[in-house]
Amino acid sequence: MSKLKVVSEKSLTNNSRVVGLLAQLEKISTEPTESDTARYVTSKILHLAQSQEKIRREMTAKGSTGMEVLLSTLENTKDLQTTLNILSILVELVSAGGGRRASFLVAKGGSQILLQLLMNASKESPPNEELMVQIHSVLAKIGPKDKKFGVKARINGALNITLNLVKQNLQNHRLVLPCLQLLRVYSANSVNSVSLGKNGVVELMFKTIGPFSKKNSGLMKVALDTLAALLKSNWHRHDNRHRNMLIRKGILQSLKSVTNIKLGRKAFIDANGMKILYNTSQDCLAVRTLDPLVNISSLIMRKCFPKNRLPLPTIKSSFHFQLPVIPMTGPVAQLYSLPPEVDDVVDESDDNDDIDLEAENETENEDDLDQNFKNDDIETDINKLKPQQEPGRTIEELKMYEHLFPELVDDFQDYDLISKEPKPLVFEGKVRGPIVVPTAGEEAAGNSGNFRKGVVMKENVSPLGDEGDKKPSFMDLAKEDIKDNDRTLQQPLGDQNRTISSVHGLNNDIVKALDRITLQNIPSQTAPGFTAGMRKDYSLPLTVVTCSKACPQVAACGNVLFEGRTVQLGKLCCTGVEIEDDEDTESASSVEQVSVEVSDGPTLHDSDLYIEIVKNTKSVPEYSEVAYPDYFGHIPPPFKEPILERPYGVQRTKIAQDIERLIHQSDIIDRVVYDLDNPNYIIPEEGDILKFNSKFESGNLRKVIQIRKNEYDLILNSDINSNHYHQWFYFEVSGMRPGVAYRFNIINCEKSNSQFNYGMQPLMYSVQEALNARPWWTRVGTDICYYKNHFSRSSVAAGGQKGKSYYTITFTVSFPHKDDVCYFAYHYPYTYSTLQMHLQKLESAHNPQQIYFRRDVLCETLSGNSCPLVTITAMPESNYYEHICQFRNRPYVFLSARVHPGETNASWVMKGTLEYLMSNSPTAQSLRECYIFKIVPMLNPDGVINGNHRCSLSGEDLNRQWQSPNPDLHPTIYHAKGLLQYLAAVKRLPLVYCDYHGHSRKKNVFMYGCSIKETVWHTNNNASSCDVVEDVGYRTLPKILSHIAPAFCMSSCSFVVEKSKESTARVVVWREIGVQRSYTMESTLCGCDQGKYKGLQIGTRELEEMGAKFCVGLLRLKRLTSPLEYSLPSSLLDFENDLIESSCKVTSPTTYVLDEDEPRFLEEVDYSAESNDELDIELAESADYETSTQEEVLSDSDSSRTYLP
Repeated sequence: MSKLKVVSEKSLTNNSRVVGLLAQLEKISTEPTESDTARYVTSKILHLAQSQEKIRREMTAKGSTGMEVLLSTLENTKDLQTTLNILSILVELVSAGGGRRASFLVAKGGSQILLQLLMNASKESPPNEELMVQIHSVLAKIGPKDKKFGVKARINGALNITLNLVKQNLQNHRLVLPCLQLLRVYSANSVNSVSLGKNGVVELMFKTIGPFSKKNSGLMKVALDTLAALLKSNWHRHDNRHRNMLIRKGILQSLKSVTNIKLGRKAFIDANGMKILYNTSQDCLAVRTLDPLVNISSLIMRKCFPKNRLPLPTIKSSFHFQLPVIPMTGPVAQLYSLPPEVDDVVDESDDNDDIDLEAENETENEDDLDQNFKNDDIETDINKLKPQQEPGRTIEELKMYEHLFPELVDDFQDYDLISKEPKPLVFEGKVRGPIVVPTAGEEAAGNSGNFRKGVVMKENVSPLGDEGDKKPSFMDLAKEDIKDNDRTLQQPLGDQNRTISSVHGLNNDIVKALDRITLQNIPSQTAPGFTAGMRKDYSLPLTVVTCSKACPQVAACGNVLFEGRTVQLGKLCCTGVEIEDDEDTESASSVEQVSVEVSDGPTLHDSDLYIEIVKNTKSVPEYSEVAYPDYFGHIPPPFKEPILERPYGVQRTKIAQDIERLIHQSDIIDRVVYDLDNPNYIIPEEGDILKFNSKFESGNLRKVIQIRKNEYDLILNSDINSNHYHQWFYFEVSGMRPGVAYRFNIINCEKSNSQFNYGMQPLMYSVQEALNARPWWTRVGTDICYYKNHFSRSSVAAGGQKGKSYYTITFTVSFPHKDDVCYFAYHYPYTYSTLQMHLQKLESAHNPQQIYFRRDVLCETLSGNSCPLVTITAMPESNYYEHICQFRNRPYVFLSARVHPGETNASWVMKGTLEYLMSNSPTAQSLRECYIFKIVPMLNPDGVINGNHRCSLSGEDLNRQWQSPNPDLHPTIYHAKGLLQYLAAVKRLPLVYCDYHGHSRKKNVFMYGCSIKETVWHTNNNASSCDVVEDVGYRTLPKILSHIAPAFCMSSCSFVVEKSKESTARVVVWREIGVQRSYTMESTLCGCDQGKYKGLQIGTRELEEMGAKFCVGLLRLKRLTSPLEYSLPSSLLDFENDLIESSCKVTSPTTYVLDEDEPRFLEEVDYSAESNDELDIELAESADYETSTQEEVLSDSDSSRTYLP
């Protein structure tokens, strides 16, 4: 029998052997009498762990209980040998497995158990040396992976145990080494460092050298003498083979640690350290192997660079708007309560105070994310997560919105419909049933024939009292309850015209020569021949510039631009618009082809109309100029624009150039060339200085300082009634010379990182190119990066946080034309006036017999601009009763956009949606027949007009006001929410709500939605998530879009509800209004890293396509969610019929789950941006603090453009 047993054991795999041993150990771990067996079993496990990596992997694999068994035994055993065996096993596991296994041990509670074991072992006199060595060895390896280790060690009293152990065993290097390693881990916590320092750890470090120096006196003496010599001489200049790199690294690491305190930085500056370190680092640039030294040198210099004051009188906006109501609390209240004598640009004590190195808050290793992921922002209160429809306002209050829903009461008796003959209603399914018409019982009371014949409603709304008695009341509420001062009651826009201030006189410079279109003394009608030269394909008026000389290159020049005003042209026109060669002509023809591809509808841009609309647009600065890109219009360029590849080390080079400002101060010009805060500043007349301007709608540029001959620092304006949010820019540059590399530095950005670090380029629009039939924005710039600079950000502007700095966007541009007028922008501009022009063009071009289109005024903004509300659906087939019923019972889809002014891509997506909904395609008609669309295309008109990045004139983020909007401060949000509350009150909840946004830190287009189950799942409370029953229909639309929209990325979508987002539109509409499919759709500002557009920067063509694809997705959603058998000809849809259905798992008659839709952890996007936020980074981790992603590159995209076929 014994032989058989031996044979069977040999036949067992090692895998099953260790499992069996662990199971055996688990049984005997609680029985003290089995100590011999425990010693035997643990020794066997130790042998297997030492000999085979496979065993080590298995014991630390997910789902394995091996670590738990070992720790349990370690905690309970009293046998010394068993303890030593287990500690040896743990050393083997964490030594060979890297950070993940150490993190696994921490996650199982290993830190606390080992610290307790250390406490118990220290009580023995004398303590067992081998036991202490093993315990300290394990703790030294797992300590850095436990972010609470320092606190745990301090609470358990481990600091003094280890310190005393070193004091008592200075001669025992085998014991002292792991103890010193553990002391280093303890010291990562600043509180522990202070405690150890008070107990003499510094003196102990000096004593530690003593015993070893006696044994190796010759070696130690040489080492110390060499180090002293290195610090005094230029030894590195003769170190051609870089043999002493590790010595240099040690010296730099010491400097890095010393300069963490203010006294250290002062000593470094006083010793001329900046210049010495700069020169030595520049000498190392030629050798790539020395890059780690260059990088750590840069970190030290950036840290020691004296913080500068932003050259502004105040960080508040240059423009002031008096609010009708001052909030009682919040940042706006603080802004208004700040005494005028307080300097809000920089803190008085902001002189590079000591930097706190809090190891408690250090970022976990990437290997630990799957073990310890936790987002404290995730909502964990189930009661808050459950949607609870809250009326919020009474029925009487909501009555004010009745006039914005005439489609629910109109009987269409006076409309010219396609079919006048009554026809039976064809149902969407085979099952006939009663039609629920909310107004059916009230129709006999009257009819709505008093609406104008035709569906178009002009953008003025008369008071309800004028027409209220002439149409049926949808909610049967008294008209008298509506207050006259409600912001939804608007006067005609024609009554709001204002006199616009004049502009400065003209001169012969191109900026004045081309004469920025001004609104001074312009009559309501333009010259009759103004549009004679406009090209229909891209709406470019080639004859808008005129001159007193003969100009054969420009046909049909008139003598005036507008009546009553003569325009004198300067050098550009009089020397002639550049003549295009054959290749350019071919390019122009390709432009026409592209313009056809963008839309099959009418051209929406009309320069003449734009001017008329701008005259009624009210801005705080009372702008009197129009930017040429907004006047000429934009069409997508006929070539692809790849994501920029930037050269290796470009950011390091830019930072070095910034450091040169301090070292070589005499080379800095430091001349102000543009200043909104000083209206009397003198524009330099020198021919080699650029001229700047931003005094037009959506413009944002506050100040420009010339630093070097071709380098300029630019400062952006704060959002009005705010002291921060600097990101959006839009400005004009002129007076350039071709072929010269100009560097622009926008120096007061606030976000910690940007897609400018990952391939995004700013946009430029050239007037000369537009005159040569290329009216488009293009991505430009080389050597682009985004990094933390040395300009101090005050605690007032940083939400109370001290020690913050601004960030710089830097890019270099060479202009192709001499004396051109060019515009730069953060993203493709889309102004409020452009929206109004587009809506008016859509209104005038649609077929009223086919499309029901209304343009109403939702409300008036704080500065008196109208917020448009658009209604789109299909006209009923006839005015027959059943057709009217079908019309009224179409589900609503509610869309909104542009709540954040700087997210202009949201407006381009909305433009695509609007154009698709108004197009003549069969799918668009089918879509209109399926839904009634209520659209607020611009929720923040004032912010857009005045060049804000995120806020409205109230100085607040409107997308954080949805819970309790103030009608006086947030009228657009108050009334948009009121529309949704009205629909909820009349039992017409929208099927879908979607708010269009832009995202500055991620690529692709994606959605955020709301899910209780996924939110609970992300809290790692799996038991609670299993108890939640939820319809997964919220995932259907994003999944559809991932199949049909090339730019859409399902893996970037998230359906987690976060506490910080509880007052956003998405969450409030879901939770309070009760719309299950409530989304935010985010569009990248940069480009795509997947799908058809992978590697390309996104343009307006792709954004508009996304808006159209969203509509197609709604059509498929209708087919999937209709309670009746709803079918459409499959030929109308541009994707496979069974594409979605084939990947569905039917789980119940009413719900289904899509494949690959299992909840996943929130994406962690690394945007550290080498900003020196983590000051105590190991050199190995910061070997090259240049961005090290696949998005890093080598050349300007201009050189690699691929033209479209």
